[in-house]
Amino acid sequence: MLTAMSPRWILLLFLLAAAQVRADAEPWSGLLERADSLPRLHALLVLHDGEPVVEHVRRGPGLDRPAPIKSLSKTVLSAVAGAAIERGRLPSVETRLTELLGAPPDEADPAVADITLAHALSLRTGLRSTSGRYYGAWVQSDDWVRHILTRPMADAPGGAMIYSTGSTHLVAAALAAAGEGSVHDLTRRWLGEPLGITVPDWMTDPQGIHFGGNQMALSPRALARFGELYRNRGRHDGVQVVPEDWVAASWTAYGTSPWSGDDYGYGWFITELAGERAYYGRGYGGQALIVVPAVGMTLVMTSDPNPPSRGGYFERIKRVAAEAVRRAGSHR
Repeated sequence: MLTAMSPRWILLLFLLAAAQVRADAEPWSGLLERADSLPRLHALLVLHDGEPVVEHVRRGPGLDRPAPIKSLSKTVLSAVAGAAIERGRLPSVETRLTELLGAPPDEADPAVADITLAHALSLRTGLRSTSGRYYGAWVQSDDWVRHILTRPMADAPGGAMIYSTGSTHLVAAALAAAGEGSVHDLTRRWLGEPLGITVPDWMTDPQGIHFGGNQMALSPRALARFGELYRNRGRHDGVQVVPEDWVAASWTAYGTSPWSGDDYGYGWFITELAGERAYYGRGYGGQALIVVPAVGMTLVMTSDPNPPSRGGYFERIKRVAAEAVRRAGSHR
């Protein structure tokens, strides 16, 4: 007869506990196979209700070291702008950029005077893009802000979404003009310190303005903490780091991407994954931060940031994320 302290009884309890761990992990067990089918993948981190359930590194810097996040920088910069407005360092989003940056160049289209901070945050300045085939000429110019503001108008301010990193660089210029420190200083003080994450310095334009919308580097764990901040309506450890109404405004659709068909807010794309509302930031080569509040999920993916990167790659990432959403929903 077994006693409570017998070795056989202890072994049985251990096996039962191990089986329970395997059962708990089962909803996520097949996700890595799908993720590993992505040829550019460096790391995948999935949080469910605030707890890491997938921590996977295939190559690259890993989960704790900063990695290039490319245009996902736009999502982070939007939070800095929201913090600046809350602190009174910037006026409301309806403020015209000319009030923040001064009169536009003489050769700028007169409609430039109507561009607001909201238009820049939502990529609806109306100015012709500085991205894609126009990117090289822009970043090689002597004055990035002047180059942006003298682009021809492709639409009216507040019209269609035109993907352009130049638009978010105008946001960075407005933050720099506020006189409270560099954009890196503000990001470190207003986001990095309260979240307990490292925000390395990054490149600046010829006038010393930090690149607004590209070239930041954050670790996957730092990105996950930032995503959780938004999932928790701007709060972290009981502190309101970003205003709750800024999170809501950032997750409101103002325009639609002509490429993906997904909506766009202030630095965040808006879509559906596995039938649930999802919000994401993305960067060249497969950098991703995806937040799905309804199932309590935050997903971070870092990838090879070097060209070339084939078109349609992010759609593959979204399919992996949709599978994660289904698994998170079934495990609540």
